[in-house]
Amino acid sequence: MWDVAEELKAMLVFAEHRYYGESLPFGDNSFKDSRHLNFLTSEQALADFAELIKHLKRTIPGAENQPVIAIGGSYGGMLAAWFRMKYPHMVVGALAASAPIWQFEDLVPCGVFMKIVTTDFRKSGPHCSESIHRSWDAINRLSNTGSGLQWLTGALHLCSPLTSQDIQHLKDWISETWVNLAMVDYPYASNFLQPLPAWPIKVVCQYLKNPNVSDSLLLQNIFQALNVYYNYSGQVKCLNISETATSSLGTLGWSYQACTEVVMPFCTNGVDDMFEPHSWNLKELSDDCFQQWGVRPRPSWITTMYGGKNISSHTNIVFSNGELDPWSGGGVTKDITDTLVAVTISEGAHHLDLRTKNALDPMSVLLARSLEVRHMKNWIRDFYDSAGKQH
Repeated sequence: MWDVAEELKAMLVFAEHRYYGESLPFGDNSFKDSRHLNFLTSEQALADFAELIKHLKRTIPGAENQPVIAIGGSYGGMLAAWFRMKYPHMVVGALAASAPIWQFEDLVPCGVFMKIVTTDFRKSGPHCSESIHRSWDAINRLSNTGSGLQWLTGALHLCSPLTSQDIQHLKDWISETWVNLAMVDYPYASNFLQPLPAWPIKVVCQYLKNPNVSDSLLLQNIFQALNVYYNYSGQVKCLNISETATSSLGTLGWSYQACTEVVMPFCTNGVDDMFEPHSWNLKELSDDCFQQWGVRPRPSWITTMYGGKNISSHTNIVFSNGELDPWSGGGVTKDITDTLVAVTISEGAHHLDLRTKNALDPMSVLLARSLEVRHMKNWIRDFYDSAGKQH
C-alpha cells in the first residue's frame, strides 16, 4: 500500500471500523449488551466508509473529482470487495487481499482451512505434521492422572496449573497456535501476531522431526515448538493458555461478529489434517453465543447480503491469495470474469502482498503486486476516460 500509493500519487486513508479502537458509538457502554451491539455489522461499516469518502471529497481540496480504490486484507479484504459490490459509484475498484468471502455455509468444504494448515507443516520439515498429529493422544494419555497433569504444566511451562477440565482448552490453544503460524509464515522476520523469525514454521519443525518418541519427550518437543511462537524474544517466563495473539486486534468486537454475521464453518477429520476430528457444530456455537452475548448466529445472512458465489455481475475486484494461507481455502482463487480477477501467490501467507516491500520477498509476490497495480491503473484510466466523455 505504502509503495503503491507513492507510485500512483494517491492519498492513503485508513478508516477505523466501528466498535474497534477508538470508534466506539456508545463509549464504554458499546459492548454492554446486545442492544448496544446491534449496530456492529459489516453493512453498517460499509455505510460508514461511504459517508467517510463523501466527507473527504467535500473537505479535501482537489479530492472531489478523483477516483477512489478500496483496499483491505483478511476481513478488511472482504469489506473492500463488498464495498465495491454495494457502492460501485463510490470506488472504481477493490483489491481484496486474503479475503475469505466464500468461507460461509457450504460454499467451500469446512475442512479445507485446517487441511492447508497441515500442508504448511508437512512441507516445512520431515515428520512435522505427524508429530503434531501424535501429540493429541499423548496429551490425552498424560492428562489421565493428577501427576501427569502436574508434569504437563511443568513441561509446557504454563502460567497456571492444569486441571482435567482444562485439557480441551489446552488442545484448542495449541491448535490455534499452529493456525496462527500458518497465517504468518512470512519469508522474513515479522511482528504481526507475535515477534517471529523468517519462515517460522521451518523453525518450529526443527523441534518436531521425530514423532516416534515417548509421550513425555514428544510433549517436551511440542513445548520447544510453541516457544518459537510465544517466546522468540526470550522475555517470557511462562505460557498463558488464554492468549494466542498480541491483544490489540480487537478480539471482543470480532467475537460478537462471529456470533452474528461472520459465521464461518470449520471442521477437521484427523485424516486429511493433523488435528483431532471435530465436526462443524452450529448448535454448540449458537449456545455459546447466546451465553456470551445473548444473540444467536444467522449462518446464511452473509450469502443473502453479498451473493455467495453468484457475484459475476460485479466488476473491478482483484482477489489475491497466498497458497500458504489457510484462509485461501475460502477465497476466490480462479478468475470469475475478466474484471473479477484472482491472483495467487505461491510462497505467500496471509496478505503478504499488502506488506511493505522486503529484500526477501519471493518472486511470486513481486509478480502479484505488479498485476495488482496494473489493474488499478486500468481502473483509474477508465475513470478519467468516462469523466472526460461526460463533459
